[in-house]
Amino acid sequence: MTTEATTATAAAATATASKILGINEIKEYLPHRYPLLLVDRVVDYEIGKTITAIKNVTVNEEFFNGHFPHKPVMPGVLMIEALAQTAAILSFMTMNVKPDENSVVYFVGIDNARFKRPVEPGDQLKMDVEILRTSRGIWKYKATASVDGKVAVEAELMCTIRANESAQPRAGE
Repeated sequence: MTTEATTATAAAATATASKILGINEIKEYLPHRYPLLLVDRVVDYEIGKTITAIKNVTVNEEFFNGHFPHKPVMPGVLMIEALAQTAAILSFMTMNVKPDENSVVYFVGIDNARFKRPVEPGDQLKMDVEILRTSRGIWKYKATASVDGKVAVEAELMCTIRANESAQPRAGE
């Protein structure tokens, strides 16, 4: 291999590595913590466009104790939440900011949600989110979560980022 080829390979590896976020980097973009942090790794992203992340679904998760003891299934609402968290990471990265105690991401709407297959312990949920548009502080995304290439849930999500008024000092404080 030539020196130029080695340099090009190293540059490609660095570019690929920079598209991965581990759990500590994810926690910089999300205020969620156990047991509600539902993104384990970001495996690819294009700022302003798309993101792909994973959630490793394990039998140790609290919700499996009651949903359902005889046939553990990840609740659909938590799959939607995992997609929303993935979307929030992309939004913050796109805005080139990290959230703090003064900002909160809220759902504005969930449209066309369809649940196509159950997600069980041992599955790896792959979440693909694409920004469809932003307008007046509202972000709209196309979001799909799949297991082994088969769609588990898909939806259009709408979110907004607002000031956390409870974190703001009150007049006279």
